Amino acid sequence: MEKSFKVIKGDITQQKTDAVVNAANKTLLGGGGVDGAIHKAAGPMLLAKCVTLGGCKTGEAKITPGYNLPAEYVIHTVGPVWRGGDYNEHQLLADCYKNSLRLAEEYRLSSVSFPSISTGAYRFPLPEAAKIAVREIGKFLQTSKNVKEIYMVAFSDSAYLTYKHAPKE
Repeated sequence: MEKSFKVIKGDITQQKTDAVVNAANKTLLGGGGVDGAIHKAAGPMLLAKCVTLGGCKTGEAKITPGYNLPAEYVIHTVGPVWRGGDYNEHQLLADCYKNSLRLAEEYRLSSVSFPSISTGAYRFPLPEAAKIAVREIGKFLQTSKNVKEIYMVAFSDSAYLTYKHAPKE
């Protein structure tokens, strides 16, 4: 099967991929935006499982079952808060994609859906975030043995268009 990366407009909680990625906070205990939506859709068992994980550092990723989601797994990653670009934010965001995809590969998953990490409450500039995401996903697909389909799930029209037209380095 050929590998693919597609940008779609939709709701991350409705994706029928092997895993959805959660743009989580460091506690992994739910919050606003994507994080709150995923916790709500997955049900209380997700929170109960996340309590046992001891949080997550920025740029790292952890995996849990998807519980009531259509996806079998949730990969939780903590994106950087934008502080002007001089605090390693670009590398930390790249690490979110690398570490999430590494877990997907390790778990032999074939499909993964990503939200736009760090571009909501964490204020990472959308055009820069899109460029990093597209670059890291493209690099990963060149060497992936298991992951064949990756989706960038944009919630808004502006995010959809930004990811759709992000430069492919």
